[in-house]
Amino acid sequence: MKIKATFAALAFTATGAMAADDVTLQLKWVTQAQFAGYYVALEKGFYGEEDLNVTIKPGGPDIAPTQVLAGGGADVTVEWMPAALAAREKGLPMVNIAQPFKSSGMMLTCRKDAGVETTEDFPGKTLGVWFFGNEFPFLSWMSQLEIPTDGSDSGVEVLKQGFNVDPILNGQAACVSTMTYNEYWQIIDAGLTPEELTVFKYEDNGVATLEDGLYVLEENLADPAFEDKMVRFVRASMKGWKYAEENPDEAAEIVLEFDETGAQTEKHQKRMMGEIAKLTAGSNGALVEADYERTVASLLAGGSDPVITAAPEGAWTHAITDKALN
Repeated sequence: MKIKATFAALAFTATGAMAADDVTLQLKWVTQAQFAGYYVALEKGFYGEEDLNVTIKPGGPDIAPTQVLAGGGADVTVEWMPAALAAREKGLPMVNIAQPFKSSGMMLTCRKDAGVETTEDFPGKTLGVWFFGNEFPFLSWMSQLEIPTDGSDSGVEVLKQGFNVDPILNGQAACVSTMTYNEYWQIIDAGLTPEELTVFKYEDNGVATLEDGLYVLEENLADPAFEDKMVRFVRASMKGWKYAEENPDEAAEIVLEFDETGAQTEKHQKRMMGEIAKLTAGSNGALVEADYERTVASLLAGGSDPVITAAPEGAWTHAITDKALN
């Protein structure tokens, strides 16, 4: 097991050793294959090759990446775009500098025996929803379906879901929030079969929003030294991601080495990495503007309660990926 997710890289020059530049990355969640590309880049020395000393800070249920970034606890953070754009509108100038994930893994997973086969069955049901910024895509979707989230007869009861799937197992909720690569499989492992479940992928319902992008504070991009560090960081990170895509089992094993909690299992991480590879496939790291526009449109389509009230300006840049990937 790796004691700390750091890699002290020294760049040796003709005149001797030169200290590497420090970069701190804040993850959106705990150490798992969702972040394999970064751990692979660390373990394989890709960051070291770019003269970077990278520290990876795991997230958790009580850690909001936007707040860590705002407080100076990280140089760059992994975040979902809805939370980043909402934070930007509230005054925290987060900027997307790279987008390793092309597709969304978010789903609502429901029990058929709870009477859910289509979205028309939602009214009157209790739906489990993650908060801490993760609720934005769900609220946008319900708004577009014109289903109130106030618990009324014509609406749905929103259950503040913990980061587990207990509510669907114990009958508290008809549906729960799941990711293709994580919580869905927890439901299967608990004994329910795919045939007993109805799955609504956000991608298929036209409300998918960009997930797991890399974000920094806008003011830092004005510093040429910081920009240069991010160019090198993104280049090494994408090298890590493509290696992970091509070597999923090895990538999962690397993630397990960095799991200080010992909570992750080899079976779950290898399965997760296989699903994650489907989401990163097709991305070279650069944000696709059409995907950004789709995300913004989804977040603005909130009726009387949109996630954001106006289209953001300056919320993303190709300045880093143009230099890192070309």
